[in-house]
Amino acid sequence: MKRPTHQSQMSEAFIVSVFLALGGGFQDAYTYMVRDHVFANAQTGNVVLMSTHLFGGEWAAALRYLLPLLAFVAGVLVAEQVQHRFKHAVRIHWRQGILAAEMVILGLVGLMPLPMNLAANMLVSFSCAMQVQSFRKVGGNAYASTMCIGNLRSGTEALSHWARTRDAGELRRAGYYFGVILAFAVGAGAGGRLSVLWGVPTIWIADVFLLVALLLMDLDRIA
Repeated sequence: MKRPTHQSQMSEAFIVSVFLALGGGFQDAYTYMVRDHVFANAQTGNVVLMSTHLFGGEWAAALRYLLPLLAFVAGVLVAEQVQHRFKHAVRIHWRQGILAAEMVILGLVGLMPLPMNLAANMLVSFSCAMQVQSFRKVGGNAYASTMCIGNLRSGTEALSHWARTRDAGELRRAGYYFGVILAFAVGAGAGGRLSVLWGVPTIWIADVFLLVALLLMDLDRIA
């Protein structure tokens, strides 16, 4: 017996994507501000910083960015395997299982002292990768909940289409993308400010965003 189709629709709801993006931005700011200036999910930034250190012969510093990058790859692989194995699960939707796993991981990160920054960054990158692999659509449109560049391109493209055609669907699509970007920015801003004030345990606030997203996926009706 397959899980009701409304569950997959809820995973694409705009309100769910907002809380996922809030969490994504928060995690990125947290690892940058608290955990040695490493990005949790902006792997392009990590590649740039890693390469800069490599070309400078700073091998240990390069490793600080390489290992979270590899953890991100592992997170995508794990999420894809979970989807393949549990996509027809009845008791709990596999995406909710991913969110629950993320919450546990981030809970552990909030307990890890600063000398464990490398391990903490790897865990957050792993968590973010599972999220971005598992939640890939909003309102039927492909998007990313933990990064902005693709959303910015797609939103601008939709806005251009609307300017040319006056198609309300394109304007709505642009609204999805720019709304997600705004949520990511708000999460990043809050994460950056609160991380400076509260330090290591601040990551637990991201768990609140994920919990709301998880609970929203059980609703039959989208507000």
